Amino acid sequence: MNKPESKKMVLTVGGKTVEIETGKYAKQATSSVTVKCGNTMLFIHATVSKEPRVGIDFFPLLIDYEERMSAIGKIPGGYTRTEGRSSEKAILISRLIDRPIRPLWPKGYRNDVQIVSQLFAYDQEEQPDILSIIGASTALMLSGAPFEGPVGAVRVGRIDGQFIINPTHSQDEKSDMNIVIAGTKESVIMVEAGCKFVSEDDILSAVELAQVEIAKQCEAQIAFAAECGVTKEEFVNPYNTEELALIIKEIAYDTVVEAYHTPDRDLRSEKLDEIKKVVKEKIESLGEDHPIAQMIEETGIDFVAEEFKALEKKIMRSMIKNEGIRADGRKTTEVRPIWCEVGVLPGVHGSAVFTRGQTQILSAATLAGPGMAQELDGVDPIKTKDYMHKYIFPGFSVGEVKPLRGPGRREVGHGNLAERANVPALPSKDDFPYAIRVTSDVLESNGSTSMGSTCASSMALMDAGVPVKCMIGGVAMGLIHEDDTDIVLTDIQGIEDFLGDMDFKVTGNETGITALQMDMKIKGISNPTLKRALEQAREGRLHIMDCMKEAISEPRKEISPNAPRLLSMTIPTEDIGTVIGPGGKTIRGIIDATGAEIDIQDDGKVTITSNDKEGAELAQKMIKDLTFKPEPGMICKGKVVRIIPIGAFVELAPGKDGMVHISQICQEKIETIEPHLKVGQQVIVKVQKIDDKGRVNLTIKGVSEEDRAKFQ
Repeated sequence: MNKPESKKMVLTVGGKTVEIETGKYAKQATSSVTVKCGNTMLFIHATVSKEPRVGIDFFPLLIDYEERMSAIGKIPGGYTRTEGRSSEKAILISRLIDRPIRPLWPKGYRNDVQIVSQLFAYDQEEQPDILSIIGASTALMLSGAPFEGPVGAVRVGRIDGQFIINPTHSQDEKSDMNIVIAGTKESVIMVEAGCKFVSEDDILSAVELAQVEIAKQCEAQIAFAAECGVTKEEFVNPYNTEELALIIKEIAYDTVVEAYHTPDRDLRSEKLDEIKKVVKEKIESLGEDHPIAQMIEETGIDFVAEEFKALEKKIMRSMIKNEGIRADGRKTTEVRPIWCEVGVLPGVHGSAVFTRGQTQILSAATLAGPGMAQELDGVDPIKTKDYMHKYIFPGFSVGEVKPLRGPGRREVGHGNLAERANVPALPSKDDFPYAIRVTSDVLESNGSTSMGSTCASSMALMDAGVPVKCMIGGVAMGLIHEDDTDIVLTDIQGIEDFLGDMDFKVTGNETGITALQMDMKIKGISNPTLKRALEQAREGRLHIMDCMKEAISEPRKEISPNAPRLLSMTIPTEDIGTVIGPGGKTIRGIIDATGAEIDIQDDGKVTITSNDKEGAELAQKMIKDLTFKPEPGMICKGKVVRIIPIGAFVELAPGKDGMVHISQICQEKIETIEPHLKVGQQVIVKVQKIDDKGRVNLTIKGVSEEDRAKFQ
């Protein structure tokens, strides 16, 4: 059998060659491509069902990103030696692919669409997330589905003031920004960023640079689809709901307008629920033979709910545009009322509650030794994480009955955003070697819980006494795009997220941005509107931080009394084996004797963690004794362990003695030692020399009064 013919597209992205090939692999998928850059290679497949799914009122798009440990030449850890649940990084990349693609489908399209991106080779330099977005868009362009793309994507970094397109992992570590931008040829759809206090202008400059590269990618995909002879499906929504929309408007319009002019959320919901019942009864009264009833029966789709939602959306947006008033009575730039408190949980290292309107977050910070850092069993070069944030969103926070399970993709994404927001404010590991974990429990939700978690986390860290560089605040921005008019909303609530056109979250302090996440529900945002959103977000963020400072304005002077204490020291690398001992016997003995946790790094840095200060100090002394090496000129304290006619032996550390000759005990000449020294006596000595046989010669009379005073 002859090898099938394939077609190849070659892109240059940030000076690097990206090869995309189709026609060779996975030919039973609707379309399939391979994407290669350096020695990183992905297989990306698009599958589109031939018929729409029946009985659903949403677009069934499913995107999965999969890692293979074989991509880096490793066998997975764990008992089964197989890849298990997707890593957090894989989940985040799945979301990253999904977010710019999801808005670009025609209304009413309900065919199942799945994208599977598989990482089969990874050089741990060229990052696979950007390649996955480009490959997913290309596969959809080749599928013939009515995808309203293409989409391009780039990552922008900056080192020493110079922007870099698609930096490698090693370059990322030196960069002060890590921004992923995705969009169409005309506009930006998604931005995801982690930064080290960069300005709003820096963000805009990075976006503008990325747009040039994105446009090139989109043009190349269009040309490649044409070269492959792809004919795109012309989709026309088969369901005409105009008559239904008119009926709903006639019955419900005035009541919905009244409801949206009711600031109280519960009263508004009651009015909407009542009119929904009236609408439903009216539709049911039309009879089974009516075209509307038949359409609902045949499809299983709740078109009544769809059109009622459309009416709500139209009225809410009209209020904002024409009256400048939002559903809860706020102006477009107004933040909901805020109250905060810290030290809420007794016995916990640090805790805080952040309440903004009907969104409330409880965050708890826990400190531990570096041995409690999270180990990452994935393909990325980063293998440990010292700061961990867990975001928990239970059903009761929105008044729903829902079983408590592990975090879904949304929860992972929200938690990661709040985590990324606070990382730039953390102290260095040299200054504060603790592993830190923060849990953020959503107690109540009406929009922007990730930003609430960011704020509550920052306050909990300060309450725990973590010497953070600054406070971090966050705010979620929205957008209403009507008739070529863009209205930016500060601090969006749930309904404005649900019925609006943008969810744009920005975190940082007074001087710059630390994290950013923007998702569009329309086909992009203009640069002037993006600039306005960033400026408005800064004003909102500063207001929120002023409210937070009423509860806590700076970190506690000392770490929480409930937190363990750390002692750090460095030992010569050649002594690591001595401290560990054969089979770990020595270090286990120290742990058993002191109750402390001991972490030894390959560079000889030792961290001792204990809730008992005396236990930590004892462990430190035992390690110092094990690694003690006398050097000429060293001043130390020792114990007289043996006396002979010509001198006294002094124990400097367990098993390490030196001798003081009789002539080095006193300034005057003495004939016998006993009147001047006794066995068991503590003495201050100075190392005179170490002979070629390793014998240590000490002096007592050679110790200056100044040096002697240091040991008193």
